[in-house]
Formats: sequence, structure tokens, C-alpha cells
Amino acid sequence: MPVNITVPELSSAAAAGKSLFDENCAACHGNNAAGSPDGPPLVHIIYEPGHHSDASFYLAVSQGVRQHHWTFGNMPAQPHVSEKDVALIIEYVRELQAANGIR
Repeated sequence: MPVNITVPELSSAAAAGKSLFDENCAACHGNNAAGSPDGPPLVHIIYEPGHHSDASFYLAVSQGVRQHHWTFGNMPAQPHVSEKDVALIIEYVRELQAANGIR
């Protein structure tokens, strides 16, 4: 299921977000948000900013998400990830998306 990802040179905020992503998200969403057998890729047109705004990422982390685009099951809330950390993770994901033509 993983997709091929081009990883750009990251801003300092996105680099901090990458570390947080690796620690908190990669187990399901894969290295570089490419997806895994346990969760969908976030570098995918479904998660473009016009369809899934930054607010949707905050809600997913704070409240969890019911399965709706994929067949991986529901995403549980991640209460151990702070809003500040989510902001940095979003920076990372959005830079990956932009580098891969998702704007």
C-alpha cells in the first residue's frame, strides 16, 4: 500500500514535525507518510488541503476518526500528542504533499 514519496529539503518547522511524526504517526501512516499495512498514506490527493484542512488533522488527533476513505478501520484519538506538536506534524505533511504535487 505504501506510495513513492519525494522528500524535499525540509524547513526547520517541518524537520521538527518529521521527528514528531516518526515518533507518533509513522507506525500506522508509514515512513514519510507513505502509508503502511496499518494506515493510509497522508501524501495522497485525498488529504490535499482543500479536502482535508489543517483543522481535520487536529480533530483526528484529538478525537479520532471513523473509517471513511480507506479500509484500515477507525483511527483512535492520540491524546498524548499536543496541539503544538500537531502543528509541526502538519508542517511536515504539507511540505511532503507540496513536494509530491499535492497542493
